[in-house]
Amino acid sequence: MADRKLVAGRALMVQGCTSDAGKTTLVAALCRILKRRGIHVAPFKPQNMALNSAVTADGGEIGRAQALQALAAGLDARIDFNPVLLKPTTDQRAQVIIHGKAVDTLNARDYHEYKRVAMQAVMTSWQRLTAEFDCVLVEGAGSPAEINLRDRDIANMGFAEAADVPVILVADIDRGGVFAHLVGTLDLLSESEQARVKGFVINRFRGDIGLLESGLDWLQSRTGKPVLGVLPYLHGLMLDAEDAVATETLSKPTTRLKVVALVYPRCSNHNDLDPLRLHPEVDFDWIGPGQAIPPCDLIVLPGSKAVQADLQWLREQGHEAGIQRHLRYGGKLIGICGGFQMLGRELHDPLGLEGPVGSQRGLGLLDCETRLEPEKQLRQVSGHLQLPGTPAFSGYEIHMGATHGPALQRAALVFADGRRDGAQSDDGRIYASYCHGIFDHPQALSGLLAWAGMDSPLTADFAQRREADIERLADATEAALDWGVLDNLIGRVADDTGSRPGPPP
Repeated sequence: MADRKLVAGRALMVQGCTSDAGKTTLVAALCRILKRRGIHVAPFKPQNMALNSAVTADGGEIGRAQALQALAAGLDARIDFNPVLLKPTTDQRAQVIIHGKAVDTLNARDYHEYKRVAMQAVMTSWQRLTAEFDCVLVEGAGSPAEINLRDRDIANMGFAEAADVPVILVADIDRGGVFAHLVGTLDLLSESEQARVKGFVINRFRGDIGLLESGLDWLQSRTGKPVLGVLPYLHGLMLDAEDAVATETLSKPTTRLKVVALVYPRCSNHNDLDPLRLHPEVDFDWIGPGQAIPPCDLIVLPGSKAVQADLQWLREQGHEAGIQRHLRYGGKLIGICGGFQMLGRELHDPLGLEGPVGSQRGLGLLDCETRLEPEKQLRQVSGHLQLPGTPAFSGYEIHMGATHGPALQRAALVFADGRRDGAQSDDGRIYASYCHGIFDHPQALSGLLAWAGMDSPLTADFAQRREADIERLADATEAALDWGVLDNLIGRVADDTGSRPGPPP
């Protein structure tokens, strides 16, 4: 077989006019498209601010979106894919994670000064990736037009200029104002940054493309930049959210279990619950501010980046009484990570790691208490749930708390290395664990649904669904983009005679 080599460029950066414009999904799609063409491609996001994170094979922590993109590229997640991760603990402070490890918690002004150090980490990862991979696809953060953040920018054009990477700009037409977003963003860039933008992508279009064509012609005439593609709105596409809680209503003709989950202000890794949302037999709802807990079979308390503050919010919303009423009526309750910590007698934060120094009364539903410690536990795990049939699971730990007490004698699960985790109440109505991702495993999901009251639940494989949706996204993106331009930006694979494969179908 002829040797294969990369032709043309080595990198491309996708920046967006707004948050949630489609940067993450476009990079994921491009990763899968290039992988299918035989290009050794990797994702990269210099700086991410998100409460959804993943544990890497090398024992670090990165944004969940980059783990998804790594999957699309056929790679294990690694710290270099997202060298700087910010996890907000309040509206003004965030935990700073560099190369997978938490280094400090800073306010916005102090982090602005810290960006010089953060940029060094970014460029170190960049150099490692570009030395190893044929092509690196870079995702920006937010918008490059945030003029108040331009000084020392490491997330958008500041990085693109330092690394000399071409940029395409994506905007979400479903939000409205797509032409204003694109033209306005471009106009707020410097002359050199404008030159770096090689074209536009319009995302989430639905309707008659013919009605859009005059606008596309105007946009190209006005800016001198080509429209590289109009991506369709893909109904029912379910991929890991970078940070926003997925609230899309799903059509399910028949459901057999009612599940609700609380969305506190610092809810983290809420993508843990995606398999419940997607399960065809589960009627799932998020409970946000001002909403009461309705009658249901199962309540889930997800993770939190500020457990004591989120527990206070839970009480202010009246949910403590709602949870107690739910349990009195025979309902089930699952606590994951921070949600597990809330269920104990007390929460202690002697070092002020997530807020003010001090302790707070927990919900008192499990006989245990938690003390926050500076060393974060980060590991990928597998094992068996301590439920009928001992269903297998795989997932990850990512927490700063250590929990102790008699309740832990009845563990929720046992890891493959023999360690025991979590707790179950004596009456069998509460199940709590530090382990994220347990719903992803088909056996574990079925076991937990059966425990919650569903007789013979349908087996659902969320990983299989995710893979199918990545393929669907890649197919739609490949068909919509102008590869005559993109081939010159990010390269293709050719054989040793220099001949190129034909255009995508």
